[in-house]
Amino acid sequence: MQIILQTYLHRISAFSRNARLYLFSAVLTGAALGVFRLLFNFYVLSLGYDENLLGQLITLTSLTALLTAVPMGYLADHLGRKTSLLVGGYGVSLAIVGMILFPSPAMFYAMNIVMGLAQSLSMVTMSPFLLENSGEEERTYLFSFGSGLQMAAAFVGNSIGGYLPTWVGQIQNVSPMSSTAYAGALLIITISSLLGLLPLFWLQTPRIKKADKVLFDPFAYARKQPVLLAKLVVPMLVVSIGAGLFMPFMNVFFRVQYGQPDPVIGNVLAWGALAMGIGLLIAPPLADRYGKAHVVIVTQGLSIPFLVLLGFAPTFWLSALAHYVRLALMNMSGPVYQTFVMEHVEPESRATVASLVAMANNFGWALSPTISGWLQVHYGFGPVYGAVIVLYSLAVFMYWKFFWNTRTTAEMRLAPAHGD
Repeated sequence: MQIILQTYLHRISAFSRNARLYLFSAVLTGAALGVFRLLFNFYVLSLGYDENLLGQLITLTSLTALLTAVPMGYLADHLGRKTSLLVGGYGVSLAIVGMILFPSPAMFYAMNIVMGLAQSLSMVTMSPFLLENSGEEERTYLFSFGSGLQMAAAFVGNSIGGYLPTWVGQIQNVSPMSSTAYAGALLIITISSLLGLLPLFWLQTPRIKKADKVLFDPFAYARKQPVLLAKLVVPMLVVSIGAGLFMPFMNVFFRVQYGQPDPVIGNVLAWGALAMGIGLLIAPPLADRYGKAHVVIVTQGLSIPFLVLLGFAPTFWLSALAHYVRLALMNMSGPVYQTFVMEHVEPESRATVASLVAMANNFGWALSPTISGWLQVHYGFGPVYGAVIVLYSLAVFMYWKFFWNTRTTAEMRLAPAHGD
């Protein structure tokens, strides 16, 4: 245990200045976005709309991100990493403010398109940025530590966020479940998210000459490496379809299924984020010892029974407990797999593959929420949950089939130092 802790501290101490600034920003924005994800669904419902509209909005955001991933890859290369991260962050904040000041279906649709564009730009930029600002030894730790810190920040955000509408309601003398209280709470977290962008201004990234830029051509890469690309992307695509059916509605699920109030739901989501953060911090040493692919397959496979328990538990607290364990197991391997994917492709193709991975992640979220919202209105959560279980199980099988015996070159170089 002491050796693992020493290794962890050594890897963290190797983080570059750019990486540390990015992590600082990620903590601040992660807390704000954690509150947004908790309260936005309730805000829309408080205005008199139903889950159908919620599903359409989530679909629109993800569909926009999906359709624009390739052009955003071109734009990210043109703007540079620093500017792309800043523009993406400001775009998200602008979208939230627009929906608060002008709450109508038309504005919701328009601002969710803006949010999709901003998220797409941020996503295609993040992985190449972290890769370029890390060495082989600390890379997995940087990806996982960054995600873990964001989850820890989301824990704080959700813990506070569940009470924000109550506090705003008391100040404005309105019900904590009114649209006014939710709008005030969302405005507060938007200000916090803008403050979270300040560390990015101190990033020092090289300005690449036009002649030195790599041609961003995802279609050429797909023609060159079709089998590898399919293996890397298709399991993520299946997971995203399943996740899009249920995860955007987790807060609605706990309210409808178990009748829980906002503060309780906020605390459940907060502790879930903390559980996910702990899992993300545990993942890198496991990946060092057992290999990235093994960690992905085993942890996601173990999460399936807890997924079943979460959806069909007879009591709320048993469902919440299953939620914590499932989140930790299913998501702890996410940054590990991101690193695994980046290490599988040559440097000049990493921005391209990051764009294609972003498209795969957004495809399910673009398709599934609208279907899920319709199913919830007409049939409840049962059919939705059954489909999620089947899709997650299929994805785990594909990971096992494609990658159980696979190690990256970087893993093989590092393996002797860990006694494998």
